[in-house]
Order: sequence, then structure tokens, then C-alpha cells
Amino acid sequence: KMTQQMRDLQLAQARKPPGPSSPNAAKRLYRNLSGKFRVNYTSFDEGSLVGRGEKEKLRKSYLFQSNAALFEAVELQDLDRVQEMLKHYSPEELDLNTPNSEGLLPLDIAIMTNNAPIARALLQAGAKESPHFVSLESRSLHLSTLVREAEQRVNELMAQVVNEAPSADCSDKEKQLKAWEWRFRLYKRMKAGFEHARVPDAPSSVHLSVASSSSLQVTFWEPLSVNSAVVTKYKVEWSCSPTFSPLLGEAVIDKLKDLSFTIQGLASGTAYHVRVAAYNMKGWGPPQASTPPCAIPSNWREYDGRAPRRRGQAEALDHLLGQLKTIHQHCICHEPCKNQPQSRKHSVSKSLKHLFHPGSKFLKTLKRGLYLTAIFYKDDNILVTHEDQIPVVEIDDTYSCLLMQDFLWLTKVSCMWDEILWLRQCVTVSQSSCSCILQTRFKMLLAISQMQGLLGIQDLGQVFFEPIKDKQGNILIVTLKEVKTSQTFESVRWVPICKLQSSRKSVSSPEEPTALDTLLASVQDKLAYHQRSSHALSPGLYLGYLKLCSAVDQIRVLVPEQLPNILCHVKIRSNPNISREEWEWLQKMASVEEPVPTEPETVRSQNPLFQELQVAIKELMTLVNIPLQEAKDFRLYSQEVLDFGDQVSFLLLLPPSDDVCTAPGQNNPYTPRSGFLTLPLQIFELGEER
Repeated sequence: KMTQQMRDLQLAQARKPPGPSSPNAAKRLYRNLSGKFRVNYTSFDEGSLVGRGEKEKLRKSYLFQSNAALFEAVELQDLDRVQEMLKHYSPEELDLNTPNSEGLLPLDIAIMTNNAPIARALLQAGAKESPHFVSLESRSLHLSTLVREAEQRVNELMAQVVNEAPSADCSDKEKQLKAWEWRFRLYKRMKAGFEHARVPDAPSSVHLSVASSSSLQVTFWEPLSVNSAVVTKYKVEWSCSPTFSPLLGEAVIDKLKDLSFTIQGLASGTAYHVRVAAYNMKGWGPPQASTPPCAIPSNWREYDGRAPRRRGQAEALDHLLGQLKTIHQHCICHEPCKNQPQSRKHSVSKSLKHLFHPGSKFLKTLKRGLYLTAIFYKDDNILVTHEDQIPVVEIDDTYSCLLMQDFLWLTKVSCMWDEILWLRQCVTVSQSSCSCILQTRFKMLLAISQMQGLLGIQDLGQVFFEPIKDKQGNILIVTLKEVKTSQTFESVRWVPICKLQSSRKSVSSPEEPTALDTLLASVQDKLAYHQRSSHALSPGLYLGYLKLCSAVDQIRVLVPEQLPNILCHVKIRSNPNISREEWEWLQKMASVEEPVPTEPETVRSQNPLFQELQVAIKELMTLVNIPLQEAKDFRLYSQEVLDFGDQVSFLLLLPPSDDVCTAPGQNNPYTPRSGFLTLPLQIFELGEER
């Protein structure tokens, strides 16, 4: 008979039918699920059933079937099917941690049959061991009970098959006998796996690093031994004493997707010792001490008490903007412009001209001037007007050359699309000076307002880093924005990009393409740039390479095409924090004028940052095509660590002082390989902020 514990479990939940009589039956069950489960579950979500009770009943039915199919796949040791089910269904849909009628979970079966690949796949998905096995004795007793009851059932069915005459009932008994024989062998294999298992060895390695001024990062690896049972959880312990007495804290990690743990709430400046132990169904193994044996929570800012660079900057800028709005509002309301009578005739004529000017609609062609176009895209589609044209409005029909300062000013305006009306009022008040620059920028604001009004949207996206020019004297400023929702716009519709390109080729002149032709021919490259410029780095410490080149009206910075909002870089490590001890070592290295001789192997092994920097510098030199022997003249920027939030930080590698910025006409002996571009410095700064 079942133990009393299993009887209680049977009363708490409905008993599931016995497993299939053969592996083929389990495969048929899974095939049925892989076809029916997806379709019917979708129709259930769409509300095809009327009664709420029927919906809940159907949902439970599918959960039950998916759970049964997972049990069968684990029992048959079918790794491919287990992985496929874990990929397509959530743990809730699979009912991953609900015991079956025998009180077992899928993970219990995997570890007791010593099937490590399936056990690891289940652990990655969040599977747990049965909570009913509170001790080694309870697990052993339960397995013995399962084996004894299965053997008893096999003997009963065998006697019935032998004694009964051939009939339909006898055929059913034979099928039941085969199923129970198969289950009897499974339970015996599980019992043998449990009896022969031993506690796990210590983790093969435990690495300790400083995560912040109040936390430590612990990273560990599985035990090397392959003879013990699968490890299902780990325990991290920490103490101020190398003997771990008293113990300050411990944490059990049973989510094994990432074998790491951050110890929070520690005292800055205090040394902590850490060790990690592994657990399997036989219990806890011996602990492994960390390397290094202890660490002190700290941050590089503690070296000289420096405050974060950006602390309070956003609030200060918001306050400054509020003050400016208040001042200009007072000026507009109570101090009319002194020179208004002289410019009244011009203002009225311009406003009347605007009513009848074709600029009140999207333009079809360009006629030697400065224009603004907005590219809105979604997947492989782009927004066009009803005439199948990219939305274009005129900024100035008399503007033959775009000054870089005006363009860079417009890129800053793109950070405050919602404030265009207020900016127009400010520039209107200032037009009394009759400045050509202000006149041009006012026309830019008018064009932006016009584009916003025609599209019915305020946010026009990000300005592409350089305008498009053609031989006809047209200059096209391009904004880019990805639309991720089903958003509706006025006066425009969606069209596949390839269709728009093919239709444009039929009417354009290949000898002298216009700026619009050039835009359409390169639109995929611009969309790729826009998408890449919004990508973020994964958490970690990086080594960046700062290389500038100057022109007459701007300074440009070298960036990778794949991530144009970040300097050329390589990853040093996953931990973004620089500890106080590491920063002190960097300061010491920076203060030495002569090249530092190669450190002994013992020193290198005690300074992981030294090894990490050596590897990163070699990788970065190769990336930007600079001979490694030139690295001796390069310098690490030692004034600060560049922090980008809490998860990403940079150390900067600088060329020799004479080569940081290449002047016009100056020969650069080392040209980076393909995959890089140079951005105007102001554009790069805006992309970095985004």
C-alpha cells in the first residue's frame, strides 16, 4: 500500500491515469499535443467558447495533458522532446512543479535516473524537487514503496493473464501488464540511482569580486565530478572571519540559469570571506572558498571622495528651462518687440504667402533649397503620402548651403519636439536683431511645426547625422523614427520600402540623382543606423578608444557602425565596478613616466584587473588596426571612470597626445578597418544621452 503521505496527496488532487504502455504511446500523446494544444489554446484565448466554466474546464484539460506529456518525455529520457516542450510552453502551461499521483516531479525522475542533460534543462526552466522528500529516509522509503507496489501489480496482472482464457479482456490485461512491467523497471532504476549516488564535490571554482561600496559579486562553477548526482542548488555563505564563525549570512540559489549571486547590504571598508557549497538529492557537499579568499566592498570614488558627474544635472537643467520659459512668457505677454512696426509689413506678407504657398502641403519635387523629411518605418514598411512620396516640407527656398552650426542646432531641437511652439515664440521675439542665423532657425521651426501638423504627431524622431545634398543645390535634413504600435497618421499611409524604391527608379535620373533619389537608395542603411544607435551595451566594464578628427567647422569622433552611440570598445569583464584598490593601482601605474616592466607571474595572478586589461588592450588594438607595439605610447585616462548608469562603465584608452585629434591635412598612419564611421561630436553626445 501507499504510504500515508502519498494517500494524503492522492486525496488532495485527482489521480492521473497510468502512463502509456510503450514509448510509441507517449510519442503519439506528444504529437497530439503539439498539433492540438497550440490551436485550441489560441481559440480559447480568443473567446470562442461562451461559458466561463467551459473555458476553465478546457484550460485545465490542456494543462493536464501537457503535464502528462512532459512526464512521459522525461521518463523515456527523450531530451529533444523535453527541450521542445520547454521552448514552446511556459512552466505554468506545463504545470512544471505539480507532483503526479506518485508524488514525483519531472525533476525528481530526471535526477534519480541520473539523466543530467534533461535535469539541467528542467532546472534552467525553473523546475524544483518534490517538497515531500524532507529527508534521505523519506525519499528511500517512498522509492521502496513505489517499487514494491509496482512489483505487486505486475504479479497480479501476470496471474490474471496466465489463468484467463484468451479474450478481449485478456488482451487489455496484457497491455496493462506491459505498462506496469515498464514502470516497475523505471522505479527500480530510480531506486538504484538514488542508492548509488553520493553528495556532490565542492564547486570547481568560486570567484569573488567587488560589485559596489556595499555589495560583493560571487560567481561559481559546477563541480568537476561526473559520478555524483545532478546538483540542484547552491548555498553561498559569508563571514568576517576566515573560519566562518560566526556566520554573517547565507543564501540558497535554486534558480540555476546564472551561477552567480550578489551579496547586498555589506559595510564599506570591511573584509568579507565567502564560500559556496553544492547540493544534490543526497545532501550538501563540502564548501569551496572563494578566490581571492576575501574582498572589501568599495568604489573608485572613495579614493578622493568624488561625487558622480551627473548628480543633479537633469534637475538643474529642468529648473533652468523652467526659468527661461517664465522669462520669455513675460516678454511675449508684456513687452512687445520695439522694432515690430518696421517688420510688420514683412510679417503680414509672409503669413499671407504661407496660406497660398504649396508648403502648406507635402512637396512632390525639390527646387533648389533646404528641406525637411520625416522617415517613419515599421518592419519593412515606410510612411508615404497619398501620392506615394516620402513626407517632405520646405524650410527655405533661398538657402543654398547649410551651415553646420544650424544643422547641429536642429539636432538639439530634436530633443524637445513638444516645445516647438514655445521655441518659435522665443525666436520670433528675437527677430528684431534681423540676424540671418535667427531667420534660418525660425524657418526650421516653422517647417517642423508644419510637418507635425500634417502628420498629426509631435515626435519626429532622431535627426540623421548628416544632411543629404545633390548637384541641383538641394539639401535634405532627415529624421528617423520607428513605429512599434498600430499608430495612425494623417495624410499618409504604409507602403513596402522595396515597392517605393522600384517606383522611384522608374522616374529618377541615374546620371544626376536628386537628394530624394539618394535618400531612397540608401534608406535601408539609414534605418539600420537608427536601430543600432538605440542599442544598449550589456552590463560590464569596457575599454573605450577615443579618436577624434577635426575639420573647418566641426570635430568628429570615431565610432563602430554596429553601435554608433558608443566609442570603439571591447569588454573587459561583466562586473562594471572599479574598486578602490583597483583604482589605486591604476593611479600608481599612471604616475610612472617610464614604461612599466613586465610584472612577475605572482603579481599578475594577484591582480586580475592587470590580466583583464592586457587582454582587452590587445583586442582593442587589433580592432582599430593599430600595431601592438604602438600600445606602449598609449595612455589610460586616469582622471575618472566613465559611468553610464549603474550597469555600464568605461576606462578610456588614449593615443599619444599629438594623435588624439587628427587635424585637416594631417596624415593618419593607422586607418581603421571597415566597420567604423566618424560622427560629429555633438551628434555623438546626443546619441549617447538617448
